[in-house]
Amino acid sequence: MPQYNLFVLPGDGIGPEVMAEIEKIAAWLSREGIVHFEIEKGLVGGAAYDAHGTAISDADMGRANAADAVLLAAVGGPKWNGVPYEVRPEAGLLRLRKDMNLFANLRPAICYPALADASSLKRELVDGLDLMIVRELTGGVYFGEPKQIIDLGNGQKRGIDTQVYDTYEIERIGRIAFELARQRRNKVTSSEKRNVMKSGVLWHEVITSLHAREYPDVELEHQLADALGMQLVRRPKQFDVIVTDNLFGDMLSDVAAMLTGSLGMLPSASLGEKSAASETRKALYEPVHGSAPDIAGKGIANPIAMIGSFSMALRYSFNLGELADRIEKAISDVLEKGLRTADISGGATTILSTSQMGDAILAELQVVA
Repeated sequence: MPQYNLFVLPGDGIGPEVMAEIEKIAAWLSREGIVHFEIEKGLVGGAAYDAHGTAISDADMGRANAADAVLLAAVGGPKWNGVPYEVRPEAGLLRLRKDMNLFANLRPAICYPALADASSLKRELVDGLDLMIVRELTGGVYFGEPKQIIDLGNGQKRGIDTQVYDTYEIERIGRIAFELARQRRNKVTSSEKRNVMKSGVLWHEVITSLHAREYPDVELEHQLADALGMQLVRRPKQFDVIVTDNLFGDMLSDVAAMLTGSLGMLPSASLGEKSAASETRKALYEPVHGSAPDIAGKGIANPIAMIGSFSMALRYSFNLGELADRIEKAISDVLEKGLRTADISGGATTILSTSQMGDAILAELQVVA
């Protein structure tokens, strides 16, 4: 059976609780002779700060770079509010993205039919929703220079953030989006603000040119980011793959997240460049939700986003798409049976703990197998 090295970073808050459910599934896959994961654990976020005085150690950063894939659960919490900015828990996640050059953030928004009534939108608008937002993750206004606050005197200051994109950055994120669309419903919506931003003009130009040269078989449309935000809450099922920059991707993916009813349901993947020699790429997989310190240690966290992130790792890092499909079907089947964690209870009579939800999904996975 195939063997891979998986580096896991449980992190803070509910992180260790939801990560434990991944280890449960990985152990079953190994026992069944399907795939074996050599799992190595590290520290990130507040846990790393407590141990090393930094948000991630150089040694664990090296392990992350050497792994076939990295799974991260959550970082942060009020316990570390007073630590220096450069070693705050979130700095560990930012270092992982930067040092591994994880430029493409994939955020699926899937509304399972059993949870359609949990969305803030009407059932008919979200039932069966399945879209993917592809966010450029290492460029744009979050990283552009200059970035500073200038004292102008007379009690006045000026804050400066710079939106910068080069052609190659837009092309590589565009290729990710077009390739994904070819595996889905073959449609890409590119989003920017070319009406008021020069970077948006370039974005539109580069995506249009890339489409004509390399992906003419994929349907391409362009929407201004503010109009797209409106359309996400007006008619979200019109979208398949949305590709956009770092700033707009940050905002639009959070809008899309709420269409599904709970942040506890949403996985994500952050991908790097493919190696020319091996066709592999560095990748980090994590749930969209945070560390939820208010419920940490209570055993009530929803592990579905973490399990979904593991499913994305199977699909995008290990080329095990059929196995990923089986896990996602197992999740859907559990929800169809009315089994819920507290965050998605919606009046359900059967409320499961974190561990019980993991057990239920594994039991359905065994049936699907």
